Amino acid sequence: MPIDNGIFVDFTQPLDSHWTQTCVGGATLRSVESALRMEFPSARSGHYVDAQIDDYTGRVRSAFPWKPPLRMEVQARSSLPAANAKSTNESAGILRGTAGFGFWNYPFSITGDLLFLPEAIWFFYASPPSNMALVPGVPGWGWKAQVVHSMRFSALTAVIPAALTVGWSRLTGNTAPAAQWIQNLSGTHETVITAEMDRWHTYLLEWRHREARFWVDGIQVLSAQEPPTRPLGFVAWLDNQYAIATPRGTLRFGTISSGPQWFEIGSIKIEPC
Repeated sequence: MPIDNGIFVDFTQPLDSHWTQTCVGGATLRSVESALRMEFPSARSGHYVDAQIDDYTGRVRSAFPWKPPLRMEVQARSSLPAANAKSTNESAGILRGTAGFGFWNYPFSITGDLLFLPEAIWFFYASPPSNMALVPGVPGWGWKAQVVHSMRFSALTAVIPAALTVGWSRLTGNTAPAAQWIQNLSGTHETVITAEMDRWHTYLLEWRHREARFWVDGIQVLSAQEPPTRPLGFVAWLDNQYAIATPRGTLRFGTISSGPQWFEIGSIKIEPC
């Protein structure tokens, strides 16, 4: 179906040429009871593992296929529960790495270098040791509805205050000013989703020019003003990455170990609204 009219995928048929399928490090993509299962039997620290589909590979960013106003509806579940605020890197029985679905600007090069500041409107999951502390009072990991809008003019005015307050937090241990300036710099709005990630739920996103709103099973969980408006691409994935960015100036990326796990998408519907 043409992008202008939206798309609907229920995985009863093989994916068409609109989608790029990626499997790295032993990960697989397969159909299980009319759902797309992204899975891997295990992962080791230092070795990247990823299963994903996307519709931006091979396109220049200006030609990424999605922009507001649109509505996205996805059914999804995971094999293991999400990490919560009390979870640690040693916690057992949780989904490990990152997972999710939605729209972003793929800010990296093919070698993993950061070329653009991140822009995203999506449902995003990360487990410890990830600690992306982008919004004061919200844990840096967990299952979230999230908007990141770094590519905006007002972010430039936050660069120097963010750098100064991060330095201050390292000297004094007072991270509150840096946390607020980091949010101003990244343009992040997010909330932790309380619905069980390992059960089927319907996730809905409305992306408009001045507002992005998120629902889970018909209950609104987040409203964010002034979201990104540049073209973005859709991605759904499961991998073993982690990222740390804290108000104390810690910045680190890597991969973690896990046992067998999977993330399933039951359907994807994207349409103009």
